[in-house]
Amino acid sequence: MEDSPQSAGYRKTRFYHPYQDLHVPITKLYELPTAPEHLFFEEAARPHRSWGENLQYYTGIGYLSGALFGGARGSLQGIRAAEPGDTMKLRLNRVLNSGGQVGRRAGNSLGILGLIFAGLESGVTHLRGSDDVLNSIVAGLGTGAIYKAASGPRSAAIAGAIGGIAAAAAVAGKQAAKRYVPI
Repeated sequence: MEDSPQSAGYRKTRFYHPYQDLHVPITKLYELPTAPEHLFFEEAARPHRSWGENLQYYTGIGYLSGALFGGARGSLQGIRAAEPGDTMKLRLNRVLNSGGQVGRRAGNSLGILGLIFAGLESGVTHLRGSDDVLNSIVAGLGTGAIYKAASGPRSAAIAGAIGGIAAAAAVAGKQAAKRYVPI
């Protein structure tokens, strides 16, 4: 059983620890555990979330944020589109319809981006055998290119570059926040 989690050199990354970034005094108030709480050892031996957990996380976050920001944007459009002779019921209906329509579109678009990103990131992690920053950048490049592939190769290349830059900026921002924000 050479490729068991106990064998030396099997993992190139650290164990997944859900409380690793929780360095706040609140741990003294609530007495949070200092070690990961896992039912089985196999769960603690994983260096990162599974592909299914990533898929749900990125898709859900994408859909929820898109629906919220799109709904707010659509509601503002509905408010601006109000005409002087409209009743309050008609204005409210216009705001709700506009917010629902724009929110649904934005939520679906960002949910699909999250779905593609999660699949690509898990695939790159599996192919490379390591979990590092490069996986997120490559997944961002691929996500932008795949999302705009139907618009032609030039649009796909531009969207891929934007996706890679956005993923690199997100990773750099996360690293900077970990380093400089005293939480």
